[in-house]
Amino acid sequence: MALSTTDLGKEGGNGLPKTFAPGNHTLKINSVYLEEFKFIDGAVHFMMNMETEPIDGFEGFMIDKDDESKGHYAGQIGRVKASQYAFADGETKSGIKIQRDRSIMMFLQNLCKTLGINDWFLAQDNKHDTIEELVNAFAKDAPFKDKYLDFCVAGKEYEGKTGYTNYDMWLPKGSKDGYAYAAKGSKVIPYNEADHLKKLEVKPVKDFGDDDLDIPTRSSSDFSLD
Repeated sequence: MALSTTDLGKEGGNGLPKTFAPGNHTLKINSVYLEEFKFIDGAVHFMMNMETEPIDGFEGFMIDKDDESKGHYAGQIGRVKASQYAFADGETKSGIKIQRDRSIMMFLQNLCKTLGINDWFLAQDNKHDTIEELVNAFAKDAPFKDKYLDFCVAGKEYEGKTGYTNYDMWLPKGSKDGYAYAAKGSKVIPYNEADHLKKLEVKPVKDFGDDDLDIPTRSSSDFSLD
């Protein structure tokens, strides 16, 4: 593949970052998958690759870096977890049993209802032996394609290899102020930086060795049954 000299920066054609940050956004889901959470056996994150509505004068990242003919994203993109904490079997401190697969299916059902694609979810009854098969079917069938919802996206900052501030993002829990996502124009949680963003801790520079290029790894705080 020839080298591209137009897809290097963090900014699109009008100066906007090519990725979105935590905040209130109108987004669509481009793809989904389960990602293993290595600190707890069997625990997984439900991951969503998402994109904003098209932005005038904006050129996003290439859709496929190995196939320039597919063009560029029309909006900013980002990877968002269904929850800050991984889905896992367990028990809360108050003794409530938590089932990983049931929790994922409940999230998926609520998402499908909000997207207006609950018929797809109901049609999956007794078709799949594992949650992985169900999520793979959701990814393959893509009933979510080009359907936008309003979202509140929370996250935490980390420093990427290039020195830019990047974000580990997730959907916050619902509250009296609304839910993390809803049909366009409906009530969602208003983004509040104090509640929804974990700022990068500023540490004094000791040296400029290879450690400056490390991306922070996920910690056990990514999992909770509280």
